[in-house]
Amino acid sequence: MNLDKSMVGVKGELFTFEVEKRHIRQFAQAIGDGNPLYTDQEFAEQTFYGGLIAPPTFPIAIGSEGGGLPIKLDERRMLHGEQEFIYYRPIRSGDCLSCQIKVSDLYEKEGRSGTMQFLVIDTEMKDEAGNMVAISRMNIVYRPLPK
Repeated sequence: MNLDKSMVGVKGELFTFEVEKRHIRQFAQAIGDGNPLYTDQEFAEQTFYGGLIAPPTFPIAIGSEGGGLPIKLDERRMLHGEQEFIYYRPIRSGDCLSCQIKVSDLYEKEGRSGTMQFLVIDTEMKDEAGNMVAISRMNIVYRPLPK
């Protein structure tokens, strides 16, 4: 079964992610980034940011925490195409983020093995005031069924 445009706009359940210092520290350690902005409270307070912030790729960890989409996809046909992070402000220790995954686009391109579909999935992250903090955008390549 191919995907169709009716999927655009489909949303997952709203979920909350509380950003803790340990989340930021463990993520920075996992990716091997020793930047003190992510681990050293004293250092971070003396910078432009005024406190600990999360590494730029941190939203990938938030998106994996919950709120999956209510659509069925054949995982054997899926390839992770690209990942993009759109920031409105840094993610900070202490943030309580309201998050929701949604299908934001679906388009097609011709490939060597036939028409490939591209599913664009956004995880939107807003602060307690409802202001957008970041969007984690994933582009999934949905390959054609083998003939």
